[in-house]
Amino acid sequence: MPEIKTDDGCTIHAEIDGPNGAPVLMLSNSLGTTLHMWDDQVGPFTKHFRLLRYDRRGHGKSSVPPGPYTMERLGRDVLAVLDGLGIAKVNWCGLSMGGMVGQWLGAKAPNRVEKLVLSNTSSYFPDKSGWNDRLKLVREKGIAAFAPANMERWFTKSFRERAPHVIARVQAMFAATPLEGYLGCGAAVRDMDHRALLAEIKAPTLVIAGKHDPATPLDGNEFIQQHIPGAKLAVLDAAHLANIEQPQAYADAVLGFLLEK
Repeated sequence: MPEIKTDDGCTIHAEIDGPNGAPVLMLSNSLGTTLHMWDDQVGPFTKHFRLLRYDRRGHGKSSVPPGPYTMERLGRDVLAVLDGLGIAKVNWCGLSMGGMVGQWLGAKAPNRVEKLVLSNTSSYFPDKSGWNDRLKLVREKGIAAFAPANMERWFTKSFRERAPHVIARVQAMFAATPLEGYLGCGAAVRDMDHRALLAEIKAPTLVIAGKHDPATPLDGNEFIQQHIPGAKLAVLDAAHLANIEQPQAYADAVLGFLLEK
């Protein structure tokens, strides 16, 4: 599987699935997950696309340079991956932090983006204290201490009760995130302000929101949809990781948008 070096020496791990010659769909994960967050989507998405997944710096099999990071830095990592693989243009689907990186790409690298899916995400967090408290807790007690509470934010109560095996898998993935990587990326989320970028995005855009998402609530997703010219909105019966809680509905929403002529 490809390992791509960025301009500052970070190694980004990527994986590619699907038919040669098909248009490329690049997926980008939430904070505290690896590219395996998208395992349920590999089957449906590779029927139509060459699928490119990657571990963000500080996560999974990518290297963990000292933080803090910025959204621009994370966006430039994506461009390094595309350049390293010789890919001119992609469709983009990013959830949570992946949607934040997608907003930067849509505004700052428009020639590299065909269509954008921005899922369960935000353009700005006005209250920095909540992020500061979370990063302080994680720094002092470790990521594993925060993992059970995070599952309550990421999934509805009914899903947690009916799919405990899925919750256990995602919780283990989250708890295994390198501390420095989580803190570095958490600072990038805390400090992000993409509000002024939204009007610059010209790519056709779909915003996907979770009806029960406390991490990136519906109104923040609606704000993004209202400020990107022509953007569409889909609301799923899910909390934050909508692609895991509602895999079929999520795939249908993404493919319906990307395959639309």
